Amino acid sequence: MGKRVTKVWEVRATTKALAELAEHLVAERIERVVLEWTSDYWRPFVYILEAAGLEVWLVNARQAKNVPGTPKTDKIDAGWLAKLAERSMVSASFVPAEPMRQVRDLARARFDLVEDRARVKQRVEKLLEDALVKVSSVLTDIQGVSGRAMIEALIAGERDPKALAELAKGRARARLGALAEAADGRFTDHHARLARMLLDQIDDLGARIETVTGLLDGAIAAVPAAPLVDTATGEVVAQSYPSAVERIAALPGGGPDSARAVIGEVGLGMGVFGTAECLCSWAKVSPRTVQSGRKARTGKGNPYLKAALGQMAMGAAHRHLLGGALPAPGQAHAQGQGAGRHRNARSWSSSSTSWPIPPPPSTTSARTTTPSAWTPPGAPAASLASSKLSATTSP
Repeated sequence: MGKRVTKVWEVRATTKALAELAEHLVAERIERVVLEWTSDYWRPFVYILEAAGLEVWLVNARQAKNVPGTPKTDKIDAGWLAKLAERSMVSASFVPAEPMRQVRDLARARFDLVEDRARVKQRVEKLLEDALVKVSSVLTDIQGVSGRAMIEALIAGERDPKALAELAKGRARARLGALAEAADGRFTDHHARLARMLLDQIDDLGARIETVTGLLDGAIAAVPAAPLVDTATGEVVAQSYPSAVERIAALPGGGPDSARAVIGEVGLGMGVFGTAECLCSWAKVSPRTVQSGRKARTGKGNPYLKAALGQMAMGAAHRHLLGGALPAPGQAHAQGQGAGRHRNARSWSSSSTSWPIPPPPSTTSARTTTPSAWTPPGAPAASLASSKLSATTSP
């Protein structure tokens, strides 16, 4: 073994500067680069250094916390992080490959657009309440066929409650009297102008959602098949992402949208998560509770994955309450519950529905003290570099 060489210097986070850094690290025979997770600032480092053929670890900052009483600077943190990585005292977080990153971006874009459309629908309902039109108390969905027809008629100038009620379709016609009473309000031209803008916004968001959904399906189909071991025969077969979406959608409470969201967040390679508990912890469907007094904090987790799993759990609980089939643990809890207790059954199902991910990286500051000299058996002697732009190498 030669003498360890440590060098600390500053590098700008630009494409040109990072490309030069990658060339320098390769020339110095650096084998692993360790990055501390901080917001989205790690992305250029990971993308460019990985493209140069370097092994890049994105680590949770909680694994390298700052010790009180010692100075904290970026240079000290860089050296400390390199030493922790050399002794295998940190672990890499999950960073999907480029094809899966495209799937994830599209899945999250679709999720955000659906949320935006839901907000606009709520604004329409608020506008109708301001106009004393209470059709939301009669119709389950005021953006359905009947509700949309009534709103369009109001915008067009129709004010007769009975004529508005006659626009109802299907099962809503069984409550024409209640609809006529609810439609008797003070809808003015001012409300009509606002309602027209909101409905156009809903239609525009709907068209964008359809476009993103098509792009998402195309991105999922373009992802290379992943190896899957057949538990019955032990053979390794190719598992395509479209078939995985179909299998997840077939689960109780599942659907194509939820399946796309789950696949977009975790992919198919469950081996990177270690255990199922790691994924549950990341999604915060089975979180570690930190309680102080009456306050208990569990963290936000991955909001996109958590929302998809919660939607699937609620759908499964609703299906069971209506007579469908669910696993045995939920049956005793949900049977015989009234409408006031349905929320309990759903929250129980949400906490019990889980998928395998490591905890999300945090922005906690890194330790700045000297680590212990203990080295795990078989620890790699590879050269290391940290995200704070320090590198250590053994000639």
